[in-house]
Amino acid sequence: MAKVKISDVAREAGVSLGTVSNALNHPERLRPETLKLINETINRLGYLPNQSARQLAGGTTKSFGLVLPRLDHGFSLQIASGAHNEARKHGYDLLIANADNDDILEDHYLRYFMGTQMSGVMVQPMASPDWHPAMTKVPVPIVHLDIHCSEPGYYVAADNEAQGRIIAELAVARGARHITVVGRAAFMQLTLRVLGIHKALALHPDIKIEVIDAGEWNTAADGYGIGAQIAERPADERPDFVVGLTDVLASGVISALIDKGISVPEQVRVAGCDGNPLAWSGSVPLTTVAPPGYEIGRKGVQLLMEQIEDKPAAKTKRVRIGSAARTVTTVTATEDINRQEIVRPFLLERVSTQNAKPHPTGQPIVPTTDINLGAYL
Repeated sequence: MAKVKISDVAREAGVSLGTVSNALNHPERLRPETLKLINETINRLGYLPNQSARQLAGGTTKSFGLVLPRLDHGFSLQIASGAHNEARKHGYDLLIANADNDDILEDHYLRYFMGTQMSGVMVQPMASPDWHPAMTKVPVPIVHLDIHCSEPGYYVAADNEAQGRIIAELAVARGARHITVVGRAAFMQLTLRVLGIHKALALHPDIKIEVIDAGEWNTAADGYGIGAQIAERPADERPDFVVGLTDVLASGVISALIDKGISVPEQVRVAGCDGNPLAWSGSVPLTTVAPPGYEIGRKGVQLLMEQIEDKPAAKTKRVRIGSAARTVTTVTATEDINRQEIVRPFLLERVSTQNAKPHPTGQPIVPTTDINLGAYL
């Protein structure tokens, strides 16, 4: 069977080659009815664009790459959703790679995307206590997501300090007298959340605060173990508000407290701190501070577009070296740019910290909060 060419599509649809090219590369330039006609013709004929030829002709593909550390956290899925929609808005495709919590694989996918002439690359680095950009000189625009950094580059991150501050302020508003923070501040994001909690509670010296620096951030079993320890304490030594530095830890704490006969939120209120919808399936809907991952992904694409559109043009000038005149091409240096976008999180209060309402029979009624989890993914 002969391979279908772009000229076959143009002839069958009754349009010019340029119009078919626009349908493939700049669909926003065409009228909806024209675009529909061409797409129907492409599907009917089975035409497949030659991506290799397009790369050779134009130097880059009309695509962005996104490297995520994992696909088991709602925050990363939100980033992917926001990046995808914003990329399509600008006429770009988005290809996603899962590094599976492997820094070697993360580096492999970064180099792969750059080697396939992507127009730009975004990466959400793996959590690390001493992260710094592994690649300082790259051939395409790059944006790092969910990371704060003072080194040159383009970064978009949630305000992790605000996440801690907001949840601490909620604890104060709910009348907490003894707050326990659970989780090991093993990397930057968690350290900043703890800092925000301490700053908020510094204004309330009468409130007792303790930090249990233990537990892997992504393991509910560790949260369960810490919750079980808290439940075994005498009532007068038990906290009345527990903050998990991640939602996974907080959900584990809730399960342990309930299993040990401690009611949530009547006896102990519990909140998470990272807005992970995949950890919200417990028996008590979890309060959290949600970093808008969708917005981080969206802003990541915007910073790629900023680099693409603001790329300085090469300038040529004649200079004399000794007795010979030469033409020299120069480009304005941009290596010292540090561009940071900080996205503010929002409070999502649910049953685990709300006030229980009395029931006529004497049994407490736990309020319910309807929420569309799809809106957070």
